[in-house]
Amino acid sequence: MACAVSAFADSLDERNELIHHFVTDYNANPLVADCAAHGNFIASTSTAFDHVEFPPESFDASHSAIEPWNDSFDDKKQRIKVDNVVTVEGQGMPKSNERDPAPLKFRCGYVGSQLLAFGWNDPVPPLRAQSHTSAHTTTKGKHAAKTKSSSGKASSGKTKSTAKSGSATKSTKKTSKKH
Repeated sequence: MACAVSAFADSLDERNELIHHFVTDYNANPLVADCAAHGNFIASTSTAFDHVEFPPESFDASHSAIEPWNDSFDDKKQRIKVDNVVTVEGQGMPKSNERDPAPLKFRCGYVGSQLLAFGWNDPVPPLRAQSHTSAHTTTKGKHAAKTKSSSGKASSGKTKSTAKSGSATKSTKKTSKKH
């Protein structure tokens, strides 16, 4: 437990130092600096990047912005209402030298000075989403195969109108109970 707390403290200290560096050395707005530091941390957890480099021009008006928002951050999982959306650009430095740095754009949603939502153009999709999607697709495929073999027609297994035989209807009922 002490190691986890220590690692968190180190990570928080590094983040605060990075924010301080961006604000003092590059005259970055504190929200833009915070978004960049968070982006650096998230990108370093990716399988693709070691870290992100933010040259001084990352904090100028053509590479960063603070936009008053007063709406949902996005229309997906992060529907939380935010007051400002901050964007900042950097260069993702790959973990292996076989690839060139990649342009990255980070988007952060804030209420006051609190970061509540985050997104970026990660070139590597999260594994959780892939696993969940493929498992769900496989499950749907199995039900569709059962329905097709029992009714003679391809069906999604979700509607009774396309199922003609009793066994297809039973499969449909089982599907709807699972979801």
